[in-house]
Amino acid sequence: MIRRMALVTIVALVSAYLPGSVHARSATWTVVDLGTLGGDWSEAVDINNRGQVVGDSWTGSATHAFLWQDGVMTDLGTLGGASSEAVAINDRGQVVGRANTASGQPHAFLWDDGLMIDLGTLGGTESTAADINERGQVVGLADPATGINYHAFMWQDGVMIDLGTPGGTVSAARDINDRGQIVGWGTNAAPTGNGHPFLWQDGVMTDLGTLGSDFGDAGAINKHGVVVGTSWTAANEQRAFVWRDGVMTNLGVLPGDELSIGIGINDRGEALGTSDTSVGPNHSFGSFVWSDGVITELQAPAGRQAYAVGINNRGMVTGQTFVRLGVDTRPFVWEDGVMTELPMVYGSYGWPRDINDRNQVVGRSWWHAVLWTR
Repeated sequence: MIRRMALVTIVALVSAYLPGSVHARSATWTVVDLGTLGGDWSEAVDINNRGQVVGDSWTGSATHAFLWQDGVMTDLGTLGGASSEAVAINDRGQVVGRANTASGQPHAFLWDDGLMIDLGTLGGTESTAADINERGQVVGLADPATGINYHAFMWQDGVMIDLGTPGGTVSAARDINDRGQIVGWGTNAAPTGNGHPFLWQDGVMTDLGTLGSDFGDAGAINKHGVVVGTSWTAANEQRAFVWRDGVMTNLGVLPGDELSIGIGINDRGEALGTSDTSVGPNHSFGSFVWSDGVITELQAPAGRQAYAVGINNRGMVTGQTFVRLGVDTRPFVWEDGVMTELPMVYGSYGWPRDINDRNQVVGRSWWHAVLWTR
């Protein structure tokens, strides 16, 4: 049975706007405007456990990846082209993403200690990184020599490895843990050629199967090799799943909803998901944490919907609530059954993107990248 959770209301005390300084404060949370690279827009997308933040900013002429640390935003540059985008950072401060080359083609990059390294491709023209672990192993997708389809890759020590597919022609890596286990999505063999979640380890790609249909995708893996993702059932129902030791578990949906999506999983095995009433224009969102077979709703304030985006190893969740999708969007953290609204720089719109294990959240408040800290 899902309990109704208490709502903690906080009132932000707004001070004069100073880029890079605390602009709003609550009883337990502060928000810092990280500024921009000279343009009028920026967004933070990831934060490591050292408090280093990566994201993207408009420079005035193009979008560039940035690293923010100790009040300073650094432009990570490009691979000779006009733009770049960051997607992830590890605790060593290594950043991955994609950037345009001088020829205009996007390539995956690794930025390490002031140097942006072109990770190349699998023989084709394009690639993009998705994640990096603490060993400096990078995963993503890249064009093979044919240039027709893309394949999942792992890059390590200057070498990009083609991970193959579950038997078909296309694959993409989503996440990697510190053991080098990789999860993602790929097509299986003809005649179906449908997308299945996979786990790659020590040179072997394992098709994780589905919940009874022909479609599924793995999105995240924790340090124990437990996978979270989304699959369709034999009844064509879209459901979040957890895969562990060869067994795929259907996480179900919140009461009254029709579909669910697996978002993330922490090292305690707590899986984060969203639940939806419909795929149509009038859908209504809810979010939940699944743990040992028990699904707990992240109860939003009356009249609002909750959409979670991240969970840390302490079980703290971040996301946003809204009246309806895109309207009056407010950031929140949820912990031990309590949902707390985060202060904003100004206005009533905030979009969290990630949370670390030090109770720090990053995202965007209105048009600027921000860092929330408890």
